Amino acid sequence: MDLLDKLRELSARANRIRASIQTEEACKNAFIMPFLGALGYDVFNPEEVVPEFVADVGIKKGEKVDYAVRKDGKIIMLVECKWNGRILSVENASQLFRYFVVTSARCAILTNGLVFQFYTDIDEPNKMDTHPFFVFNLLDFTEAHVDELRRFARDSFDINSVISAAAAMKYTNQVKRLLSDELASPSDGFVKLFTARIVQGRSTQSVIEQFGPIVQRAFNEFIRDRISDRLKSALRDEAPQVLDSQPLEQAVIAAGPAAETTPAEIVTTDDELEGYRIVRAICRELVDVKRVVMRDAKSYCAILLDDNNRKPIARLHFNAQSKRYIGVFAAKVEERIEITGLDDIYAQADKLKAALKEYESGTA
Repeated sequence: MDLLDKLRELSARANRIRASIQTEEACKNAFIMPFLGALGYDVFNPEEVVPEFVADVGIKKGEKVDYAVRKDGKIIMLVECKWNGRILSVENASQLFRYFVVTSARCAILTNGLVFQFYTDIDEPNKMDTHPFFVFNLLDFTEAHVDELRRFARDSFDINSVISAAAAMKYTNQVKRLLSDELASPSDGFVKLFTARIVQGRSTQSVIEQFGPIVQRAFNEFIRDRISDRLKSALRDEAPQVLDSQPLEQAVIAAGPAAETTPAEIVTTDDELEGYRIVRAICRELVDVKRVVMRDAKSYCAILLDDNNRKPIARLHFNAQSKRYIGVFAAKVEERIEITGLDDIYAQADKLKAALKEYESGTA
């Protein structure tokens, strides 16, 4: 079985049983050991995966890291585990920091069984970085994420390749974060890059302030246009299969109007994106997640099966200042349920799956 298939199977199982895992040891057995096994490591061979690995560090004697992974007799990775109900932070990785200095490992994993944070020593040799260069979410991953993960598989692990890829991923992620920050609130320097090419004369502070909202709106429209182009291209490619070989024009008419067009003032929030990822993770057990599509709109964010507004899976009503709701569907009738946090979406998993089963069976 290919790594992608193994991870899909493990993901479906994790999504099904995660609520019943209440201890760190249970988390190790249910998620972390199978994850290492999927990467090709024999978790029952102490010459390959060493549990409760001990190495004295300075005045710290007898401290343990949960797993040390070996290849050809050398330690190549250290793994520190937390319970799957715990949010990971760099404060959880103190033992990894200490062990990184005194072992031959240049790769470390901090995990709660669902999220796997990968660290190395890009900033300073033999000292673990404070930020992960790669994060793998077992409940929400793409084939591209799996391709990156293959570097850590037993048969393909090469530390030089890992370090090279880690540096590229780290700086790519930093650029993405900067772009995200600029998109949310363009800095004067960022706006000046454009005013210098557009406005004749010197870019004064008043010009920069005037163009700030323009640059922000232009970037939002540019991104939406690119997404729209990709969706149209995908629809053209998929129309013969998904829409029973109807001509494209007839298929679009049959599908009905889009669930509220996306004018420039619509902004997809981080919470909507995270809510969408949670719904995708729930749906993964029943359908290919590529079929679960988000369409943001003015009054709600729709999550659809096959990008078809006649197959709504959920609606995220997150625009209100005081209360937030998730809309779930039965026989295409929406029921709004108030939520206090994004994790509350998982409580609606049965209803989300029931809607999927209706569409797949043709009863809705």
